[in-house]
Amino acid sequence: MNKVYIGKIVNTHGIKGELRIRSDFPYKDRVFVKGNNLIIGDKEYNIKSYRKHKTFDMVFLDDYHDINEVLFLVGKKVYFDRDLLQLNDTEITDEELICYKVITNDGRSGIILEIFSTGRNNKLIRIKLDKEILVPYNEEFISIDKSNKTITVNLIDGM
Repeated sequence: MNKVYIGKIVNTHGIKGELRIRSDFPYKDRVFVKGNNLIIGDKEYNIKSYRKHKTFDMVFLDDYHDINEVLFLVGKKVYFDRDLLQLNDTEITDEELICYKVITNDGRSGIILEIFSTGRNNKLIRIKLDKEILVPYNEEFISIDKSNKTITVNLIDGM
């Protein structure tokens, strides 16, 4: 099974065994669906219910009805089966993007070291060229060629 990182269980919520997940995964609408399976550790857990609460994704898992039954999951990473995401040709996950080759508009090439979130909907890409640079993850600065597995970065003065 090919799995993709979704987020991390940061705490419980209430006494009925609801789990609080911190995630900046872009395709949550395909993952957090009643009946889907989340992979935590080496085991699959079925989603009984899902809701948003502030910046968190809240889930109840089948067969767990009490806070004491789910405490062992706090702090664990949550994954999902990549094949079930059914991504189209224009959609890509951050994990896939890390393997891509970087080409700048001035002809330099490099690699992606990291993609990280800086806020609610903002991401930065840390790229190693002759030096490390940070580039906003948006269409103004990068274009992704999924077929050739390359990213073209449009550098501006000061980058």
